Amino acid sequence: MSTTVVPPAEPAPAPPGRFAAPARRAGEALRRLLPQLRSTPVVLVWLVAFWAAGAVTGSLVHGPDGQPDLATPSGTGLWNAVAVGIPTLRDGHWWTPFTAPFFAADLITYLGASVLLVATAAAVERRWGSRRTLLIAIAVLVLGTALGLAVIELATLVPDWTWASQLEQGTAVSPTPLVFGLLAAASADMSALWRRRLRLALVAVGLVMLLYGGRIEDVLRLASTLVGLAIGAFVLHRGQRHVLATRSSIHETRVLVAVVFAASTLGPVLCAFSDDMDGPLQFLQVLYVGPDVAEARGVADMVMALVPAALVLVLTAGLRRGRRFAWWAMLGVHAALLIIGVVFAFQLLAVADDIGLSELADEQGISLVASLAPLAVIPVLLMLLLWLTRRSFTVSAPARTYRRFGLLVGATVLVGWVLSVGLGALVEDQYTPVPTFWQLVADYPLRLLPNGYGEIVNPGFEPDRDTFAEFLTDWLGVVVWLVVLVGLLRSFVKAAVTSTALDAERARDILDRHGVTSLAWLTTWEGNSWWFSADGSSYVAYRVEGGVALTTGDPIGPADRLEATIREFVDHCSHQGWIPAFYSTTEAVKQVTDRLGWPSLQVAEETVLPLGSVAFAGKKFQDIRTAISRAGKAGVTAEWISYPTAPLAVRDQIQAISEEWVSDKALPEMGFTLGGIAELDDPHVRCLIAVDESRTVHAVTSWMPSFRDGQVIGYTLDFMRRRSTGDLKGLMEFLIGRAALDLQAEGLEFLSLSGAPLAHADPSAPSTAVDRVLEWIGRTMEPVYGFRSLLKFKAKFQPEYQPMYMNYPEQAVLPRIGLGISHAYLPHLTVTQTVRMIGELT
Repeated sequence: MSTTVVPPAEPAPAPPGRFAAPARRAGEALRRLLPQLRSTPVVLVWLVAFWAAGAVTGSLVHGPDGQPDLATPSGTGLWNAVAVGIPTLRDGHWWTPFTAPFFAADLITYLGASVLLVATAAAVERRWGSRRTLLIAIAVLVLGTALGLAVIELATLVPDWTWASQLEQGTAVSPTPLVFGLLAAASADMSALWRRRLRLALVAVGLVMLLYGGRIEDVLRLASTLVGLAIGAFVLHRGQRHVLATRSSIHETRVLVAVVFAASTLGPVLCAFSDDMDGPLQFLQVLYVGPDVAEARGVADMVMALVPAALVLVLTAGLRRGRRFAWWAMLGVHAALLIIGVVFAFQLLAVADDIGLSELADEQGISLVASLAPLAVIPVLLMLLLWLTRRSFTVSAPARTYRRFGLLVGATVLVGWVLSVGLGALVEDQYTPVPTFWQLVADYPLRLLPNGYGEIVNPGFEPDRDTFAEFLTDWLGVVVWLVVLVGLLRSFVKAAVTSTALDAERARDILDRHGVTSLAWLTTWEGNSWWFSADGSSYVAYRVEGGVALTTGDPIGPADRLEATIREFVDHCSHQGWIPAFYSTTEAVKQVTDRLGWPSLQVAEETVLPLGSVAFAGKKFQDIRTAISRAGKAGVTAEWISYPTAPLAVRDQIQAISEEWVSDKALPEMGFTLGGIAELDDPHVRCLIAVDESRTVHAVTSWMPSFRDGQVIGYTLDFMRRRSTGDLKGLMEFLIGRAALDLQAEGLEFLSLSGAPLAHADPSAPSTAVDRVLEWIGRTMEPVYGFRSLLKFKAKFQPEYQPMYMNYPEQAVLPRIGLGISHAYLPHLTVTQTVRMIGELT
């Protein structure tokens, strides 16, 4: 008898922990990040030293020991040894400008500073090199600290300026002044547009943090930014004229004013949610947020407290687009804020003795009147800024926009009033004290006031907590304000574009003389608006989609006026607050926009047949000859017609063919540069149909004319459809081949088979990252629209390939342009059609 010993089973592996997946993703991200950091040794060394110093000294969670307080405003212990400030330098700690960037006040700051440094300073080091980055970093630390502390010393010379005295006693640790200074210096290497944007952002953030935060760290941050700007302008790029002050354009004025108002709003919001803000403008939070936002009892309370800030930010979006209504509304809002600020200040001063505020101010050496003065001074200054720049805000909304907006808001307020009174009366016992009917009526407008303004007007009763009355009181106001804010924002996006029949006639007259490009006729289509040059010799056809002015092909006009026309149109778009995008343009437009410093993308490949020697002879045209021969044997002929004057039976068949083609697609028929039945209904557009002896139409093509000096010089293929039933193949080859031969016999110069969107004749050509994205989109959309198959089909005619471009001001606006183009091509896309498209693509 034998005994078999069974070894014990190995324990099953433990299931992955809940943090396994996030940890794995973090590890993968770190592995991708490390090669990047190896190419930036200065940033890598700083990052390691930053965290090592914090870990060794136990400063990672709460910062260095001995942080400042009321008793020791400059700090003690480790903080006093590493923090920079006037007291530490007076104590002989000369090294603190170099140690302060290697510490932070808490763990959140450690993490945020690390992300900021890796995202910004690493890019600067890769661009400049390690040696240059290190030298500039040292210069920013030394000069930025010297400038900041010198300004504080000068400020202390002003008698009884408590803020300056507090700054003189303060010390700080933070790497953000260094980062801001490096970015400011690096801006000198950027394009003019991004240089202005980055500098404006750095200075605006620095000023907001200084005026509302009011700490020594904020002074050093702004001082380092100014030093970085000086290093970039006068050291890195000596002699370049962009450092000189120039008169601001209308667009720049709008952006600057918008930034000022946004900063005036975001500063008080930061004050409201932070206990560390102690700047001279901290009291402004009572205007934009309310004094009791931190004690909001729920989400609705919080939203209502933020209403003034949200309203100003929405109006800021309108100012950025140059909207006249936004200017008037902002002026009115700040007039109201001025009144509220003055009333609040007088009310607070009246009770200051009773609540001990005067005594507290005296103990801290603070002038209460001076602290409250910004409540009146800042709104006045902002209104003065609006008045001085009023000529920059002249853009109107479409007719009746604000009439409809007013009716919508009025209806919402009225419905809310009825609900507030009617439902409130049903639950009157949920209020304290119980209100009367007329008290409910009078109370509703007060509930629309943002939270915190109750300091000025107090409601006579309040809803009990956790009741329906509380829900009703809180959320009705939120709904009204959401309608107001969303309605305002939508009104600023809509463009007031009007074109008249006279404009269409002017455009057609210019087109007859100068419409030589293949897509010139597209400028006459419905949906276009026309802008005319100052001398009236040229025009641009465009449509505004989401704030983007999309042109339809090239400007039409004399060739020697092309650059002037483009520049004038760009100025017009800037004045209107639009982003110009020249779409489906030729090389001539690209050359002009290249001189403007604009990027461009190839969005299509046009195929052109020069006429004069077309014979379709040789092996490479075998498919064309076969198609023509097959059609002749089947009794099918090519017949030129004009759709508006064609027999009703023929038009009905063409409509049926088109509807059948559209019904087979996951998406609706595209518009913009792709015509449909509506574009056939034009006496100047010629149609070539394939018709048999029984007058059955098997296929149809349409051809748009191009002109020079009133004479047609060529035609461009637009509409192309065939029946899905029937055995006859090669109908499109037959029609296009016959069109080429017929038009050549008429003495025309060219025949364009139009462009194939998102397709290239040479896919192996060098491309940018954006080009590769478009390549992927083209492959993805192929099952739906078959653009690549279309280009391959056109290649049978051995055409000349001519790229078609999209020219735009900068890469940053590409997402908005993409949305605008999508809406232009598919303005009526429904949810159902979107689902069908996704099904086709997957």
